[in-house]
Parts: sequence; structure tokens; C-alpha cells
Amino acid sequence: MARRALTPSCLALVQCLETAVPQAMVATGIHRCRVGLSGGADSLALMAACAWVRDRRRASPLAGFQVSARVVDHRLQPGSDTVAAQAARQAESHGIDAEVVAVDVDCGGIGVEAAARDARHAALREGPEALILLAHTLDDQAETVLLGLARGSGARSLAGMAPRRDRLVRPFLTVRRTDTEQACRDWNLTWWTDPTNDDPAYTRSRLRRAMGLLEQSLGPALRENLARTADLCRADADFLDQLAGATGLVTFPAPGAPPTDDQLPTQDLAALPGPIRHRVLLAWLREIGREAVTREHVLAVDSLVTDWHGQKSITVPGGQIARENGMLRRGAATP
Repeated sequence: MARRALTPSCLALVQCLETAVPQAMVATGIHRCRVGLSGGADSLALMAACAWVRDRRRASPLAGFQVSARVVDHRLQPGSDTVAAQAARQAESHGIDAEVVAVDVDCGGIGVEAAARDARHAALREGPEALILLAHTLDDQAETVLLGLARGSGARSLAGMAPRRDRLVRPFLTVRRTDTEQACRDWNLTWWTDPTNDDPAYTRSRLRRAMGLLEQSLGPALRENLARTADLCRADADFLDQLAGATGLVTFPAPGAPPTDDQLPTQDLAALPGPIRHRVLLAWLREIGREAVTREHVLAVDSLVTDWHGQKSITVPGGQIARENGMLRRGAATP
């Protein structure tokens, strides 16, 4: 199929891929790609777009590039192995090698959605080094921003998902879910719809229903405006992270990197401007408490630095924080 023969939806996806992936290759020096394939419309469309650009001899900057697919079976629903196998077969029908990896999802107090994401990302990173292509769309970005706003989580949450974060690449953050579904129809792909998308027990499901109601009240451009907000907030958040990292007190490691020290000097913390100090503390606390750490936790720990009068230890997600001999010390949670 020549480029001019692509449908509008397929062309939009191909153009996003041809922009994002070469940039990521230059930035990382990695030229192998691995598609995170779920069997849903978004990831199937990403897989098909990869196959299309790979097979163009001179019409694409990605012609002939190395790409495979990995399907992660979370084993959280009956028949998940069947869904995974069907997704792998569709990838192979497009000439893309695919494998199914079954994982165990250990909630560990962080919730099933976060635990499943952690298990999935870990599985996608295993094996030969590759760029990990994820199929999140503008709709997913808007939902992420709205969720961060509802939680009052600050600029980093409002920044949404980055187009690239180390080896994770999200080429489709500027296209709508309707485009990926139409592309699947155009490429004769059959996608699976996750039943949890309509299950009110899950936050994302409730959020999607709320988004529809908000669009009726605020206008159809709501999702695009939320995604634009993410771009603006991300630039600010990245800059503040750089300043916080430059203190040398914490790092902002890639997923899976080991945590930093279990203690921080209060004198060094007290010398920092409040917004930078709070960012340092948030990064430090999230090494043990992940997304469960809130602003209230950060402010409570901050009081051990700025308003110290002999307080006892403070309970935070994943542990206890105490001030001893001029140091903040991170310890295990009290049984």
C-alpha cells in the first residue's frame, strides 16, 4: 500500500510513529523496538503501523527497522490467555514476531491497576535492550490529567504521560482513540475490549464516564485542552525536577533503579526553597510509597525539617520517617 493509499486514520498513526521513534533512536542510541501489545485497538493499531513503516523500502525513515511485539498476560481475568494468544497471532500475520509473557500481579497495597502496570512494564523491559513502544492516546492523556487534578497531586501529575521517558516511547499521544479504532478497521484487525473499561469498580472506568459528561457541559475540545495542559505542565515539572536532582540529595531514577539513601540531612533540606525541598521529599518518599504518597505526607515530613520540636516519627505509605541527630531517617512501617 502506497502512502497515498493510506486512510486518514492510518496515515495519522504512521506520521506520529515516523516522528517519535526516529527521535527516540537518536536520543537513546537504541535501534530495536518492542511493541507492548494488549489486543486492544490502540496497541494493535500501533503494531500494524510499525509493520507498515518497516515494509516501506524508501518511503519511510523507519523502513526495515527491527520491531517485535510482546503480549503481557496479567492473568487477572478468565480467558486472558486466549486474548493474549489472539493478539500475538495478529502480530505474526503482519510479519512481526510476537511472544506472550504471563506475569503475577502483586498488589502489595498499591492497588490492582498500579500493580498490573508495574508488572507489565517490568515484563516489557526484559530481554535485549529495546525501545518500548506504548499505544497511549490523547484520550488516555486527558484522563490521566483529569485524574491528577482530582487527586490534587500537583504539577507532575498534571504533566500526564511523557512522549518519551528513558526507553518508553508513546507515539500516539496526539491522536484520538477513535483514530486507532478506525485504523484497526482499515487494516482488518479485530480488537478486544477490556470489560473493566465499563466496570465502575475501576477508577479509569468512572473517569471515562465523567469525561463524557464534562464534554457535554464544557465542549468537545476538553480532551485536547487537557492534553495541552499536560504539555505545559510537563515542561515546568521537568525543570523543577532538574533543580531538585541538582541538589544531590535524591535522584530521579529510571523505573527499576535502586532507591537512594534511607537518610537525608535536615540542614541541607532546610536551606532549599520550599518548592524544591518538597520535590526532594516527594521523590524520596515515593521510593517506598509510590503513588500512595500525597502532599499531606510531604508536608508532614517537611515539618520535621522546618518546624522541629521533638515530634515522634511520622507514618507514610511504605514506612516511617523520623528525625534523629540532624537526619531524616526512613524506616520500615510499624507492624
